[in-house]
Amino acid sequence: MHFGLSEDQRMLRDSVARSLSDNCPLDHVRECAEGEPVFSDKTMSALGELGLPGMMVPEEHGGLGMSLLDAAVVAEQLGYAAAPVPFLATNVLAALALTHAGSREQQADWLPRIARGEPRISVAIAETVEARDGAVVAAHGGGLSGTSLFALDFRGADAFLVADGAGRLHLVPTDAAGLETVALTTIDRTRSVGEVHLQGVAAEPLMADGGVAAARLRCAGRIILAADSLGAGEAMIEKAIDYAGQREQFGRVIGSFQAVKHMCAEMAARHEPCRALVWYAAHAFDAAPDEARLAACHAKSHTGEVHRFVARTSTEVHGGMGFTDLLGLHYWFKRIGFDRQVLGGPEAVRAEAATLQGWTRAA
Repeated sequence: MHFGLSEDQRMLRDSVARSLSDNCPLDHVRECAEGEPVFSDKTMSALGELGLPGMMVPEEHGGLGMSLLDAAVVAEQLGYAAAPVPFLATNVLAALALTHAGSREQQADWLPRIARGEPRISVAIAETVEARDGAVVAAHGGGLSGTSLFALDFRGADAFLVADGAGRLHLVPTDAAGLETVALTTIDRTRSVGEVHLQGVAAEPLMADGGVAAARLRCAGRIILAADSLGAGEAMIEKAIDYAGQREQFGRVIGSFQAVKHMCAEMAARHEPCRALVWYAAHAFDAAPDEARLAACHAKSHTGEVHRFVARTSTEVHGGMGFTDLLGLHYWFKRIGFDRQVLGGPEAVRAEAATLQGWTRAA
């Protein structure tokens, strides 16, 4: 059996790669990361011309009705470019949540606008993985109270999609009474994350489904983060190989030394199998939903570990230059670190996978 990208998916990949190459060079990434706002309007506009805001929106609502594998293909290219754009929350997670758990009115209101690239929806579901510092959101009397940490694509959001303690999803406009937000600083300056504090905030619940929609979002988010890490790792390997072929030491390029060859070969050997894991997990999300959660756990945990090794080793190949801002390796290094931890680090995700397979009991 041969499993690979279709011709349309390869064309999508190439189109996104060309657009990012033209509109999101390293100097532009650096400019966005060091300034405000974090996100690049130029890059978002260019990607909007390709129809990416509506890729997960059904065709009847003006979108392209594409699959999560298509979104993973895009995420890989965004990671490769370290692109400072809000793709995960609005374009993937919010679109999926509204498509599968929104009422007809909510779908008619939000999905056509998402397809046009108009609203930005931050997604706060971190507590469905593990609660930190007592953070939890409770729904009572038609309102929400509590705290949600690590809301994704936070800056400039028009609304928040928040999961309560029971896993039910709620839409909260940013101007709602009783809502307070705090921007957080993370290692990855190409992303935007924040805290959401709610005190009796009126919210618009999505349809009750026993937490199924939140669990599906968690799965999709892990797959997209793994795909992003795959792209970032690819970029770091290529940069290490290019540098090793140019940097001279003792009258020879360092790439001719066996130790450096081994470092580059080991990065590639560990990195390449991750592609099959990520692609299959993304495929299973739509085609084999019963397998999707476990496949997402495997993809997220394994790519997180592998690309931490890739990030470290690529930096070592560059020697002292690898730690400088001039080369910009740190943007990919930190992006991989962010991808590794958000929505569950490898340890937490492996524990979940073990429970799914009946090897351990849920806490």
